[in-house]
Amino acid sequence: MTHIAHLETGRHLYGGARQVLYLLDGLTGKGVQSTLICPPDSEIYLAANQANLNVVPISMAGDLDFGFAGRVADWLANHQPGLLHVHSRRGADFWGGLAARRAGVPAVLTRRVDNPDIPFVGSLKYRLYERVIAISDQIRTELRSAGVPDAQLRLVHSAVREAKPPAWTREQFLDAFDLEQQHITVFCVAQFIARKGHAYLLDAWPEVLSECPDARLLLFGQGREETSLRTQADRLGISNSLRFAGFREDLHEFMGHADLLVHPALREGLGVCLLEAQAAGMPVVASRAGGIPEVVAEGETGLLVTPGQVAELAGAVVAMVRDAERRQRMAAAGPAHIARHFSAEGMVSGNLEVYREVLGVLFKS
Repeated sequence: MTHIAHLETGRHLYGGARQVLYLLDGLTGKGVQSTLICPPDSEIYLAANQANLNVVPISMAGDLDFGFAGRVADWLANHQPGLLHVHSRRGADFWGGLAARRAGVPAVLTRRVDNPDIPFVGSLKYRLYERVIAISDQIRTELRSAGVPDAQLRLVHSAVREAKPPAWTREQFLDAFDLEQQHITVFCVAQFIARKGHAYLLDAWPEVLSECPDARLLLFGQGREETSLRTQADRLGISNSLRFAGFREDLHEFMGHADLLVHPALREGLGVCLLEAQAAGMPVVASRAGGIPEVVAEGETGLLVTPGQVAELAGAVVAMVRDAERRQRMAAAGPAHIARHFSAEGMVSGNLEVYREVLGVLFKS
């Protein structure tokens, strides 16, 4: 049985870490032995153990933990997996590749963000990998511009599982977030960091309320910008019409009750929340940034707007909130669009094809 080791060092169970869990689960069904290497204090460590996956805890004390590469290399040398698949960035993408090189194990890297690398660091890092997998064509373009040759680049989109009907009743959903039956609920699901564009959405919200007084905004996430966003909401006088709902791992249990998802990001690798929303039958309004246009079928499953343009964002949200028939039509188109282009099965098969190229091994189809 082929043995693939996976390295994920993110502390939280955000979109990228969830993709790793989907991949590991899918690989098991293909007869591929997988081992996840991750920090013991991370949320993915707990989730992987609960799912009975093979997990190896290796601590990492920040991006500049020089000893991390040695610890990973020692494990690789002792266990000799056929390949190391590195999923993280911010240090782990360099140390992981270095560890694989030192242990004599071939490695591939998945790149999930469209932020440009520091030139000399990027050119050094990507040479450590047999293949670099981009989750969107936009990221592949960024990597190409950074000097990664086409022969080394592969495209494998992120994915979501088929959505199930909400586990919550409509009444449970309304009670949990202090909503009324007449309210039109707008979700925004993203870390509270500047590049996710929350500040532009809050600036747009007074215009939305003036046209649609029953609109309510639920902000799901956590992060360093939360305090400033709360202050901004108070200053704009919109706090009563929105909820800071925290980071939730159970979004899938009630997402189907929402009316619209808005994703105003300034930069985005792909946008897993957009996949999840469309799979759950929710129309979207999102920025035309990064890999987002690859995810949203404009005019069919949602609307795209210029990043950072408050008036345009407000206009698109108002147009969707005021037009129930349009929302319903786009909602109905979402699940089939996601199943066709962003299925978990397709993501697993895409990664297996990369492994096959590197190892020359034919996996079960």
